[in-house]
Amino acid sequence: MAKEEKERYNANSLVRGLEILKLFSEERPTLSLVEIAKELDVSRTVPFRLLYTLQSLGYLHQDENTKRYTLTPKVLELGFSFLSTLKFPKIAQPYLEKLRDETGASCHLSILDGNEVVYVGSAPARGVSAVNVNIGLRLPAHAVANGKIQLAYQPQERLSQFLYGSNLKPFTERTQTDFVDFQQELVAIREQGYAITKGELHHGIQSVAAPIFDRSGNVMAAINLVTTETTFHSEYIEKVALPKVLEISKMLSGFMGYNT
Repeated sequence: MAKEEKERYNANSLVRGLEILKLFSEERPTLSLVEIAKELDVSRTVPFRLLYTLQSLGYLHQDENTKRYTLTPKVLELGFSFLSTLKFPKIAQPYLEKLRDETGASCHLSILDGNEVVYVGSAPARGVSAVNVNIGLRLPAHAVANGKIQLAYQPQERLSQFLYGSNLKPFTERTQTDFVDFQQELVAIREQGYAITKGELHHGIQSVAAPIFDRSGNVMAAINLVTTETTFHSEYIEKVALPKVLEISKMLSGFMGYNT
């Protein structure tokens, strides 16, 4: 289709309306009719009807006293509609890879399903000491960091169901098997906002995990970094890896609409 023909099908009002929404920013949270007209380089009569339409649709709010316009939370629906068309693992994949490249450790994305975590995303590290998993792998939630962090944010009723439906099977001498101690550990994990495990499922394997929240504030997944205890010492895990994991988890939560 020729350029001239494409332009003939352009809906100028829609284009102008989207341009108006894009004018608002953190630096300019409010705008007047005059300012908007100036930014669009048009007379005030041009954006007036568009502003009225955007306001009636709920995307803009006008202060009755100052007559200035601000965006409403409804504009977020435009972004959420886009995100909902993508699968979350696809959104998270480049960030898993970024975390892997910055730390040199394998990084994974998982969800909680019953008493297990299911791996739905992975950025495997390279090398003989790499700890990698396959998509779809299931592991006991009580023995891995990404399971504990998701359990820590479950409603009490859901957590009680988990505890009474699980026997907290030991895998090593470090696996937490006492129900009372396990509950206390989950409380501490929730307070600190992350989980670290060392040798609880397999000897010599350590992991750090952080939660990913949805727009309602519910934990929807976890991101975790895993390596051998001989590859990275505890100080590296706590001072280097942990801050990076928390940074990525916060970023992904923000993409899903979560606002701290």
